[in-house]
Amino acid sequence: MTSSLILTAPPADALIDVPRHLVVRGAAPGAHVTLTARTARAGGVVWHAEATFVADADGVVDASRDAPVSGSYRGVSAMGLIWSQVPEDGKSRDVFPQPVIAPLVTTVVAQARHSAGHEADNVAVPSSVSSSVSFTQRLAADGVTRREVREDGLVGTLYLPPGDGPHPAVMILNGSGGGINEPRAALYASHGYAAFALGYFKGPGLPDYISNTPLEYFAKGMDWLRRTVKPAHDFVALSGQSRGGELVLLLGATFPDAVSAVIGYVPSALIHSAQNACDPAIGREGPTWLLEGKPLPHIWENNRTASWAPFDEGPPPHRHAKAMLTALDDPDAVERARIPVEKIRGPVMLLSAEDDGSWPSSRYSRMVTERLAARAHPYPVEHLDFDNAGHAIVFPYVPTTQLVYAHPVSGKISTGGGEPSANALADERSWSAVQAFLAQAVAERAQSQGQS
Repeated sequence: MTSSLILTAPPADALIDVPRHLVVRGAAPGAHVTLTARTARAGGVVWHAEATFVADADGVVDASRDAPVSGSYRGVSAMGLIWSQVPEDGKSRDVFPQPVIAPLVTTVVAQARHSAGHEADNVAVPSSVSSSVSFTQRLAADGVTRREVREDGLVGTLYLPPGDGPHPAVMILNGSGGGINEPRAALYASHGYAAFALGYFKGPGLPDYISNTPLEYFAKGMDWLRRTVKPAHDFVALSGQSRGGELVLLLGATFPDAVSAVIGYVPSALIHSAQNACDPAIGREGPTWLLEGKPLPHIWENNRTASWAPFDEGPPPHRHAKAMLTALDDPDAVERARIPVEKIRGPVMLLSAEDDGSWPSSRYSRMVTERLAARAHPYPVEHLDFDNAGHAIVFPYVPTTQLVYAHPVSGKISTGGGEPSANALADERSWSAVQAFLAQAVAERAQSQGQS
């Protein structure tokens, strides 16, 4: 008899944050079954991963139940063949489709190699059989619309959910790499939020550097968002990553009436200098943020202990966090640069990484929560800190393997830290927590408006 291998991976077409159920049936009991996944990502670069499993007594392999015996990842992980992918060119880092609304299609091939024991039982089994299946991941759900924004001096992209609304709104801000964070905006919109990804440097018509960025620009962005989408319950949350995480806390403290909730991915409790995203003419110890035309004090300013040496002179791959830690030894400078988070008038969510190579986001997040607790912040505060994870907390399910990179502005080679499996877990758990946090924040906002 011959064996018929069947590989399935439902759902065949769904949002990127939906796990797929990879199951192989029809293998011989005890057969080694290798699954190979290939995805063409940005620029047409193919990313790939593979894992070999042992079929159970029924000839079944289930990636959500079984750990591979070898391959690109260890342990049980339903989407291990996605997050453990590496680029075939060995250097690509952009994992999202271009354009963002395009689908990501992954093809998985299963190949079973049967042991010699079956032939001894007079069962005629071919040495290998194979099966393949493809599934599609999307950032934008059906009906989500995309609109480029180039008005009122703003540069960004607005994603709207299907339907007339009104929808609660989220403004999304990138970190020191600059640009416009369309992937996160598309996914927020796919979950029912009017999502405005606002660029502020390294975008069309914007400065090339983060130095001397006026906070009033972001206030204008929130005003534009309110006028344009008329959000449900006048709810406008801010979501920012890295320097964007610093920024959303700062904006919540500076414009408290305009900010309904704050989500800080690997944020800072302090105002920092321009660092690696600086204008070279100003330098990395120059100011980042301006308010009313004046630079805000930052941690590197008049700091008695701060030193770039642990970053510049440390062993490769360089860890920016080592320099940041030296600056925390000057308590006076820390206090001058501290973001007054107690002025925020809404719930706060912080997502940090214990092995953050870019800056100590775990410690920074604890500084924020301790400050809010000390000032009896009257709104919910959540902090999720992920063990062994690094700076790149995104959302599920994307590759997490490219840990060493050249900074998009300075070109300095460094690591964001973490381990691929821990980063993948942080991606998954952070995103489900953010969705729950936002849903609760919107509900409480609606209730408070109903009582007013």
